[in-house]
Amino acid sequence: MSWLARFFRSKKPEVVLSPEQRERLERWQQLPDPDLNHSHFQTRYVVVDVESSGLNMVKDRLISIGAVAVVNGLIDTQDAFEVILKQEVVSDTANILLHGIGGSAQREGMEPADALLLFLEYIGKCPLVAYHAMFDHSMIARAMEKYLGIEFEQQWLDLAWIMPELFQDRIDTNVALDAWLNLFGIENIQRHNAVSDCYATAKLLQVAMARAAERGAECPERMMEIERVRRWLRRSN
Repeated sequence: MSWLARFFRSKKPEVVLSPEQRERLERWQQLPDPDLNHSHFQTRYVVVDVESSGLNMVKDRLISIGAVAVVNGLIDTQDAFEVILKQEVVSDTANILLHGIGGSAQREGMEPADALLLFLEYIGKCPLVAYHAMFDHSMIARAMEKYLGIEFEQQWLDLAWIMPELFQDRIDTNVALDAWLNLFGIENIQRHNAVSDCYATAKLLQVAMARAAERGAECPERMMEIERVRRWLRRSN
């Protein structure tokens, strides 16, 4: 069990799903785990970004999820996902100005359990990718536990740790996503829009995959090892 699951375990709510929702959830749970030793260019990665009511991973609410797939090394503009979760309480004005999801859109969003099931069906059991993944993971995991009653323990890659290790000659520290996008000339059309952020991060993933493969890290498992080692080294210093 991950530290995140243990953290929220004491707050696990009672969840009642319809028979159809339960069947959909069970179908997802029965999917086989991916082979993380396949080449990057034989793998489906899903880049994820969320919008929330704030930056507090314990108290704030998940508002939307965006995702874009990178399949066999390529971004398919048709293979994308976006959903807004219905909010009983609309987030404040400053928050809405940040992500652009207005009060009406929040109130008229999809019922959270159905939105999260759609997300699970979209990602399957693929490895997920984000920049500063802890935030995205924690917001999604809290929602999964609250509305579906499950511990969400999908494999994640965090480019905020991987990129500085792969490109120590360029930026050997943890910086904002925009610094990497600017370095490689990657345009983000609409900052703080979940899907737009995902497209930009997907392009950065392509850069990371190519560099990792040059260095012999040719599969998701080896990329995850790069992240684990860098985290360990930073904690040790």
